Amino acid sequence: MARIVIEGGRPLSGEVRVGGAKNAALPIMAATLLCGETVHLSNVPRLNDVVTMQKVLRALGATCEWEGPGRLKVNADGGIQEEAPYELVKTMRASFFVMGPLLARLKRARVPLPGGCAIGVRPVNIHLKGFEALGARVSIDGGFAVAVADRLVGTRIHLDFPSVGATENLMMAACLAEGSTTIENAAQEPEIVDLGDFLNAMGGRVQGAGGPTIQIEGVERLRGVSYRVIPDRIDAGTFLVLGALTRGPLTVCDAHPAHQVAVIAKLREMGATIEVTDDRITVEAPARLKGIEVKTLPYPGFPTDMQAQLTVAMCLAQGTSLVTETVFENRFMHTAELVRMGANLSIRDRTVVINGVDHLTGCPVSASDLRAGAAMVMAGLVAEGKTEVGNVHHIDRGYENLVERLTGLGARITRIEDPAPGPDNHRR
Repeated sequence: MARIVIEGGRPLSGEVRVGGAKNAALPIMAATLLCGETVHLSNVPRLNDVVTMQKVLRALGATCEWEGPGRLKVNADGGIQEEAPYELVKTMRASFFVMGPLLARLKRARVPLPGGCAIGVRPVNIHLKGFEALGARVSIDGGFAVAVADRLVGTRIHLDFPSVGATENLMMAACLAEGSTTIENAAQEPEIVDLGDFLNAMGGRVQGAGGPTIQIEGVERLRGVSYRVIPDRIDAGTFLVLGALTRGPLTVCDAHPAHQVAVIAKLREMGATIEVTDDRITVEAPARLKGIEVKTLPYPGFPTDMQAQLTVAMCLAQGTSLVTETVFENRFMHTAELVRMGANLSIRDRTVVINGVDHLTGCPVSASDLRAGAAMVMAGLVAEGKTEVGNVHHIDRGYENLVERLTGLGARITRIEDPAPGPDNHRR
């Protein structure tokens, strides 16, 4: 059990470095199962989700060890088993990414239906329909998704929705299928591009990753490789919004500016000044930002993973703001906590109407999911008085060394590890 305690209202400025992209590292780790040789990964963030995926790979029979800060060595040369453990997959949705590689490598896979943040239904039927199109026989058995194939054969797959996870799972499965596979209405996120680059580095033949149509020519085998994961665009975006909230100047280093186009556009619309160089983005802002409208959309639209953070900025912006969530149906749980801090907002279907206030007031709040947790920390940093954020295990899933990095910017913030409940800690 842990909580984060913040003394708010302090100016923040300086430089902060972006870590490796968790949402790129997880499918790339799963894709190592496609290869029977050693793979060396660098710029891998040591986050709870990454550690969970490490445990999943080990449970499946691969070796997966840290070689140093941000560096993982994975080897799945033999003894890989078809069933992923329920106790791990239930805690993290990205564990489901192993199904495509297992099906491609073993021609059979048995993976529990996944868990993760409670931000929406996010069904896996798109994944399963794609596996069926490749020639697998798919069923649900006791809470497990089961896929079996005599062989996988390339085909044309049209996704009902540009699902990131389904696109990645099917890209991996198709890499070892016979013939050519075309994925239409594919997700276009930078993490898709990174997975495609990784598969190609191993000897795969993937074209079009990052566009709506991806073509994969199957190969007989993939080889070991050394590969560096891209920077985390949501980590970078979170600090860009924080810089605008606290006026800056705040410089985000080791970022890919091309991945921040939507976030930068909205911050400029709110009145922030942003300077961009090759891998550095500096943000400053006036005393008060302006209210705007934003709608979350699949990439390259404004990312749903940045909605909660921008909502905090809107709470203190002048005028009325509107934020519409179109990707996940249950991603406004942070709004109740912001109201407790003094925000003036209301939910109308899938839109939040926000009337800016002069200040927020610190109080005990809770992180309901990963990005909502980051938003509550941001709110605490700009609120008057003390804020205590609970359920920080959600935050640990996506932000590496968050407290230390914020301290380096001038924040007065502390992480407190509380003892786990036990016989000696219960009141009688």
